[in-house]
Amino acid sequence: MPGLIGKKIGMTSIYSAAGKNIPCTIVETGPCVVTQVKTLEKDGYKAVQLGFGDRKEKRTSQPMKGHFKKAGVAPKRKLVEFKNFDKEFNAGDEVKVDDVFNEGEYVSVIGTSKGKGFQGVVKRHGFAGVGQATHGQHNRGRAPGSIGAASYPARVFKGMRMAGQMGNKRVTIENLEIIKVMPEEGLLVLKGAIPGHKGAIVLIRK
Repeated sequence: MPGLIGKKIGMTSIYSAAGKNIPCTIVETGPCVVTQVKTLEKDGYKAVQLGFGDRKEKRTSQPMKGHFKKAGVAPKRKLVEFKNFDKEFNAGDEVKVDDVFNEGEYVSVIGTSKGKGFQGVVKRHGFAGVGQATHGQHNRGRAPGSIGAASYPARVFKGMRMAGQMGNKRVTIENLEIIKVMPEEGLLVLKGAIPGHKGAIVLIRK
């Protein structure tokens, strides 16, 4: 299996053998349940659909209730398809964290970053702002300044760094080292930070 679905628990830090303090993120990874196996003959491509996290039955739509009933599993919160697997799976199979990941491996984590609302250019793009606040300077310290030219080209170029919506986007963080695998608790300890708030659903890929 090339990856699993997980839930961000939070951050901590551990000490390496050399005594270095390493910031880490703890992710509850699995157990994921196989909810559907897609085949080349029936669906046109091979994939395994995994489900993670329990969902109340009253908050599950009727079509999805039938989908989970067919697989023989309880309703799940998140469904993700994975391709390029080298093992045969059946609906209802359980995939645990130690079945997929090992300590020392490097993974990519995909998630939705924290939404920060509408922000100005200083926070959003790291503009310095105006340095001096004397000689008649008036409330322009965090303003964007000029955004275009005059009669030519008579427009603002695409990609101009301006104020706007910040965060709440799909983000991929690559090459995060797996510091520790805890199969009993179903936890993965990753070096560094990952996108999303505490409790956010993330995708961990090899």
